[in-house]
Amino acid sequence: MIDSMIEFLERVFAPLTGALGWALEYVHAQGAPWWLSIAILTVIVRTILFPLTIRQVKSMRAMQDLKPDMDKIRAQYKDNRQKQQEEIMKLYQERQVNPFGSCFPLLIQMPIFIGIFYVIRGFGDTHPSFTSGGILWFQDLSAYDPFYILPVLSALTMLAASEITSKHIDPQQRWIMRTLPVVFTIFLLTFPAGLFMYWITSNLVTLVQNYVIYNYGPGKKSPPTAGSGSVSAKIEDKPKMSTGGQRADGSPGEGGAAAQGDSGNGGAPAVRSGKRKRRRKKKK
Repeated sequence: MIDSMIEFLERVFAPLTGALGWALEYVHAQGAPWWLSIAILTVIVRTILFPLTIRQVKSMRAMQDLKPDMDKIRAQYKDNRQKQQEEIMKLYQERQVNPFGSCFPLLIQMPIFIGIFYVIRGFGDTHPSFTSGGILWFQDLSAYDPFYILPVLSALTMLAASEITSKHIDPQQRWIMRTLPVVFTIFLLTFPAGLFMYWITSNLVTLVQNYVIYNYGPGKKSPPTAGSGSVSAKIEDKPKMSTGGQRADGSPGEGGAAAQGDSGNGGAPAVRSGKRKRRRKKKK
C-alpha cells in the first residue's frame, strides 16, 4: 500500500522532480560537494518563495486585526450559525482579506519538499558519488543518519524558526507550533540524510526571514498610540494655565479663584491694615 502510494506520487511530481534534479546537478557541476549543493539549492528556492512568505505574514496579520470584529459577530449571532458565517464572509469581503492566504505558501513548499525527497532517493541509485557526498558523520546522503543527529538538528532549527512566529499568534496555538517539530521529526526519522540537509537549511532560512519580517517588515507590530489612560494623554487633557491665574478655557485657576475671592470681599484685610496705620500716624 505504502509502496504504491510512493510510486503514484513519484509519477505525479515527476516534472518538479526533474527540474529540481537538473538544478541540483547544475550547482554540483560548479564545484560544490553534494551536501553543499543541496544547501545552496535550498537557499535559492526559499529566496524565490520569499514574496509568498511575506504574503503569508500579511494575511496572518490581517486575520489578527479582524479577530475583534469576528468575536463581536460570533457573540451577536451565537444562536444563528448560518447568519454568523454570512456576516463573517461579508467582513472578509469588506476588508479584502483571504482567510486561506496564509496556507498558500505552505501548499507551495510541500510539493518542493516531496520533489527533493524523490531527487535524493533517485540520485542514490543514479549518481555513485552521491553516496559519499556527505560530510562528517553522514557520508551517504541517500541513507538515514545512524546517530539521529540530523533529525534532532532539524527539530531544533524548526522550533527556533517557529518561536519568532509564535510570539505573534494566539497563546493556544503556540503549543501546537512547538509540538509540530517533534511530531514532524519522528515521522522523518529514517529519511535520507540529504533530505535533512534540505530541511535544516530551509529552517535556518526561515529563521532569518522571520526575524527580518517580524522586526523590519510587514509582521512588525505598530507602536501603541497614546491612550486616554497614558501619562502623555493626561498631560495634554489637563487645562493649561494662562497669565493672571486663568485657564485656557476661560475658567479661573486656583490662584485666580483665590484672587477673585479676595476682590469680591472688597479686599477687607488690606483696608483694615491701612486704616490702623493712618490712626497711629494721627496719634503721633
